[in-house]
Amino acid sequence: MKKLLAIICILLVIFIGTFIYKNNINQNNITVSEVQKIEDYISQIYMWQEITEEALPKFDNINNAPDLWVWEVVKKNLENYELSYDEIQEKAIEIFGNDFTKQFPKEGSEYIYYNEDLDKYITTGIGLDTQDDMFYIKEINKTKDGYEVEIVEYLEDYENAMGLEDETEVYDIYIKNLNQETVATIKSNESETRAIEVVKENIDKFTTKKVKIIKDKEEKLFVESVEQ
Repeated sequence: MKKLLAIICILLVIFIGTFIYKNNINQNNITVSEVQKIEDYISQIYMWQEITEEALPKFDNINNAPDLWVWEVVKKNLENYELSYDEIQEKAIEIFGNDFTKQFPKEGSEYIYYNEDLDKYITTGIGLDTQDDMFYIKEINKTKDGYEVEIVEYLEDYENAMGLEDETEVYDIYIKNLNQETVATIKSNESETRAIEVVKENIDKFTTKKVKIIKDKEEKLFVESVEQ
């Protein structure tokens, strides 16, 4: 019985994923697997506005992206807390591609400081608020070198979950735009797709951005630019 329930759950996840993404498959024959790969990559570089001011800032070239955002993206994707300078730089190339030329500051950054005794760079913890920075993919178009992806940005505010002892207790989740305006309220026991549904229903109240992504010969994805 448990195995049967597990299989049903897996099939349900696949169905929901297909349902969410099918509207983004356009005349360029974007496949579900391509959409998933694109979403995974954007999630990899999508930050927290309370730390980097914008979860995904605008820039015309990755080398012109804000330093704080760049190195926080690198930090977010590090597996070790103590690293050499070269390891940090190599991770940056892995995320942003060979065209990335920014150099990590020798003195360290705001949240990655240099420890002279260890001769290593140490990552520090950060305090996050109750809001999750979210996006959903509205449209994808293929380009000569990759994709142009339009995303819609929104916030899910879980302040009502703070202090709850009963994890099954139902609470309100506020759906906000980037101006901190509450656009809608949903319940914590609603489907995982409900937030996206209400954002779509109020699309004119949210921020959209176009993310240009390029592919290399190995089909790896790298962000090239972000524009409003």
